[in-house]
Amino acid sequence: MRVLITGGAGFIGSHVVAACREAGHEVRVLDALLPAVHPPYPDGPPGTEGVDVVVGDVRDADTVERCLDGVDAVCHQAAMVGLGIDVQDMPSYAGINDLGTAVLLAGMARAQVSRLVLASSMVVYGEGRYECPEHGVVPAAPRRRADLDAGRFEPPCPVCGAPLAWGEVGEDTPLDPRNTYAATKLAQEHLSAAWARSTGGGAVALRYHNVYGPHMPRDTFYAGVASIFRSALEAGRAPSVYEDGGQMRDFVHATDVARANLLALEADPPDAALRAYNIASGVPHTVGDMARALADAFGGPDPQVTGEYRIGDVRHVVASPARAGTELGHTAQVAFADGMREFATAPLRPAP
Repeated sequence: MRVLITGGAGFIGSHVVAACREAGHEVRVLDALLPAVHPPYPDGPPGTEGVDVVVGDVRDADTVERCLDGVDAVCHQAAMVGLGIDVQDMPSYAGINDLGTAVLLAGMARAQVSRLVLASSMVVYGEGRYECPEHGVVPAAPRRRADLDAGRFEPPCPVCGAPLAWGEVGEDTPLDPRNTYAATKLAQEHLSAAWARSTGGGAVALRYHNVYGPHMPRDTFYAGVASIFRSALEAGRAPSVYEDGGQMRDFVHATDVARANLLALEADPPDAALRAYNIASGVPHTVGDMARALADAFGGPDPQVTGEYRIGDVRHVVASPARAGTELGHTAQVAFADGMREFATAPLRPAP
């Protein structure tokens, strides 16, 4: 199979490139090498040696058309990621993530490429699943600055105000994006589903949870929390843990995410216009647990819980990977403790 991997020079994309090549597939990479996350590469992007790399923007129709020539499937990793800095990032997120996806899908229709694997995210769920002892499963009440300023981080029941218990989110849960990045990832899913319905193609959306691993970008507003903590440790600083550190997440290794992409590419096309899968380890941990595990493996300094918050964050989001296991045969292989020990000393990408 010849696979076009957009964003294939990025952190996750480069792991997907490696997985596809090891499986014997021919790979072409399209990557804009945006300076916000990529430094100059005198010898080419790492992890793409021997690969046909096209440096260009997924929003450029002519570049996309050239990259799709002779391609059997597309693995769409290119995106602006993370919460960013503030709402002034909105045009960049919408342009790169949503316009870029639309241009790619239109090009795929013209080139009659009918297989798409989309890198989506758990952020499309917003807050996770919550249950009230009295009112059963309920949506979490919107977070209020007054509560967060007072250190009240747990969302209450919107009916009675009682504490809620968190649970696992399934792929059929109503989606509720809570920030700009989340809104653009959901729009990517909707665009992909519309393309599949119109063309008869098959689209799979892989909703990544908190991905970590070697070659994460260091010291950028657009990196995930694992990279931010790891960068702090390397600089001799204590990881700064927001809120009280009790935010529940699922940390999944980049090689497990790459293998999920490979399985999705090789699977039979879905019957539905778009089939979504949670890509997670299935073993959740708190953000504080992760900071502590990294600091212990690195040799300190100890994490500092700051009580600070970002209004666009969510408290708990943990999803079940059962559908991916049943339908794709995907089960995470890297245990949390092993992955954190490796990541504590693994190389990071240079700061741009």
